[in-house]
Amino acid sequence: MSLIYLLHKPYRVLTQFTDRDKQRQTLADFIDVPDIYAAGRLDYDSEGLLLLTSDGALSHQIAHPKKKQPKTYWVQVEGAPDEQAIAQLSAGVELKDGMTRPAKVKHIDPPTLPDRQPPVRFRASIPTHWLEIVISEGRNRQVRRMTAHVGLPTLRLIRAAIGPWKLDGLAPGEWRSEEVEMPAASRNERSRNERPPARHKAGAGKVSSGKTGSAKRTAGKPHANGRRSTTPPKGRKS
Repeated sequence: MSLIYLLHKPYRVLTQFTDRDKQRQTLADFIDVPDIYAAGRLDYDSEGLLLLTSDGALSHQIAHPKKKQPKTYWVQVEGAPDEQAIAQLSAGVELKDGMTRPAKVKHIDPPTLPDRQPPVRFRASIPTHWLEIVISEGRNRQVRRMTAHVGLPTLRLIRAAIGPWKLDGLAPGEWRSEEVEMPAASRNERSRNERPPARHKAGAGKVSSGKTGSAKRTAGKPHANGRRSTTPPKGRKS
């Protein structure tokens, strides 16, 4: 069994544990578990699900482009997406680095989430709408470039799911851990490669865990200074 940590990364947080300039928030402000690292990336100005683990084989299964893990995004765009725009996004659009793969795109109601801080800047004369976009590749700022290509600038971008792992029940800055059983074939595929370097041990945070899909999921609680604790309340289940 391996442990995976699901974090709801807030807006304007680096997907790393240190900031050379020490002026921006990092993952260390929200989760203090030794020797874990992000499996994949999420832009500084994007929000939502980020997966972390200390298991190199599991990280490979999640983040390697060949695995084509579907990633689900909730996207607030400026403008009104019509059928033509939806069809273009679904079929693939031509970006500077090539044609995107087909995607699943549909209109959705605004998700039930806290307002972004700082708030999104709206233009009163232009409506906004929400789309759900599912892609299986991970180019740099891909979703933003896709929506801009069809005349729909992205105002807010939230990753809701990566493969079977979902953001459900996590507020910005909260996290939970789950146990994952890796198939032997998948683990052997990665066994020849060296595990990515772990970050410096920041503390001995202890986190309860539960099997994927079970009710035993424990989220970090905020410190008095607004940061998240690594020690969950005893017996709490969500």
